[in-house]
Amino acid sequence: MNRLIGEMPRIGIRPVIDGRLQGVRESLEVQTMNMAKAAAKLISENLRFPNGEKVECIIADSTIGGVAEAAMCADKFSRAGVGVSLTVTPCWCYGTEVMDTDPLIPKAVWGFNGTERPGAVYLAAALAGYAQKGLPAFGIYGRDVQDADDTSIPDDVKGKILQFAKAGLAVAQMRNKSYLSIGGMSMGIAGSYVDQEFFLDYLGMRTEVVDMSELVRRAERGIYDHVEFEKALAWVKKNCKEGEDPNVPEKRLNPERKVWEWEMVVKMTLIARDLMIGNSHLADLGFGEESHGHNAIAGGFQGQRQWTDHLPNGDFMEAILNSSFDWNGTREAFVVATENDSLNGVAMLFGHLLSNTAQIFSDVRTYWSPDSVERVTGKRLTGKAANGIIHLINSGSTTLDATAKQQKDGQPAMKPFWEITEDEAQACLDATDWPAANLGYFRGGGYSSHFKTEGEMPVTMSRVNLIKGIGPVLQIAEGWTIDLPKDIHTVLDVRTDPTWPTTWFAPRLTGKGPFADVYSVMANWGANHGAISYGHIGADLISLAAMLRIPVCMHNVPDEKVFRPAVWNAFGMDKEGSDYRACETYGPVYGKTR
Repeated sequence: MNRLIGEMPRIGIRPVIDGRLQGVRESLEVQTMNMAKAAAKLISENLRFPNGEKVECIIADSTIGGVAEAAMCADKFSRAGVGVSLTVTPCWCYGTEVMDTDPLIPKAVWGFNGTERPGAVYLAAALAGYAQKGLPAFGIYGRDVQDADDTSIPDDVKGKILQFAKAGLAVAQMRNKSYLSIGGMSMGIAGSYVDQEFFLDYLGMRTEVVDMSELVRRAERGIYDHVEFEKALAWVKKNCKEGEDPNVPEKRLNPERKVWEWEMVVKMTLIARDLMIGNSHLADLGFGEESHGHNAIAGGFQGQRQWTDHLPNGDFMEAILNSSFDWNGTREAFVVATENDSLNGVAMLFGHLLSNTAQIFSDVRTYWSPDSVERVTGKRLTGKAANGIIHLINSGSTTLDATAKQQKDGQPAMKPFWEITEDEAQACLDATDWPAANLGYFRGGGYSSHFKTEGEMPVTMSRVNLIKGIGPVLQIAEGWTIDLPKDIHTVLDVRTDPTWPTTWFAPRLTGKGPFADVYSVMANWGANHGAISYGHIGADLISLAAMLRIPVCMHNVPDEKVFRPAVWNAFGMDKEGSDYRACETYGPVYGKTR
């Protein structure tokens, strides 16, 4: 189900061809159109949106041999809601006459590597034209020569087409959606200063701002679905077991207050969801304005301190919304940033759109060296943790998917919601308890999720930061979650807050720069928060960042997986420096339109 306003973007396939009739064009029609059909089949069979819908491809009505047919294709794509453009050809074409000139649509060109016709020559000519006109395009060219009648797509070409398509679709999905800021800045955290110009210029998103008092208004005036509330509360009582109360006995809240807090945090969850995407049932209750929502693809809740000093914290609300299931069963996870850290929310959104999975929001809290671990536990770290670990922990907003109780190919995983079984969702709930909030942190009470990520999973940690004089930059660290033995975990965990969810993280080291060792990763991380996505999606993040003109300041992705627009090569031989120079030259995509 598409819960946001607007149809899902489509990928447009542009089969371009040598326009010379009376022998040349006719001989290429079938081969060229077959390339387009093969690319469309590859994409539609392998890619889905986070809401579960399959990605749809639109192919031009005919091959494109000149400007008239290019215009016909552009018109069709405009009417069909195409948000990403892939041009394919096995032959020479009239470069600038057949090119896609829409500056807002990510674009790539696949030139067939065959000796009979110069598809590679056209590819080079087309990329030169795109570069000269200031329209960055990705170039796709197979490593091995194929025969003219070979209709297969080589694996290296498949990889680049899908990497480009995933990143391009992420760009298209964000356009014209909203980030919903519930509240403002939390405790001086720079990321929760929501920079509306950044969202509009770089992501094409609007920023909607709602005061936190709106949650109180709706809760007290009954502006929520009362039938669903009763269903949700019954589900919570059955599945969300209360953990230990960390407060000293004389300061613990009385049972009546705790009952009210459970009811309040469930109402907060319903209301925050309705604020993001709307709820038609509210119109039936006479609240037509509130029923519409803010068309928010992501959001954040300030919480601390103006809210949490008086009312239950947002931990339950955020944890459940960020998970792939609730009282209605499995469904697409929401993206909700703790403490309204919108920049970490953006990184979560990137990961969600690229992986289709729920995202972990964490403090990048502590680096534990092997010597420090041995000193306090008497045990030595082994395996992927041997060089040290980073403690990822936050006050309870982390997705319950991070319990690692889902399985993929027999291994712990975090899966798209449509692959999650009822038993797996239940296992995530069973692995989680909900201790009462530490009243030193949260004077208004509430409940924080508590679990340990139990299982080794490939993950990617990322973060967007805004740098004065540069603009946004992206950090990426691929690695693995670490399932520490209980005796080590317990000793380390209680030194922070044993009522919060913990994920132990070991980044993949390269032996140089910020990835020389685990300490360097921690020391080079640019903020107090990180967004963690299942899978090694660093290469996809790099492609997405290039499309958005956001330079990558730190990553450990192998060079052979880095895929950026071809024109980036013209900005120097140092890849990360050329990324900065290219992003500065082209500037934010949407900033040029205003």
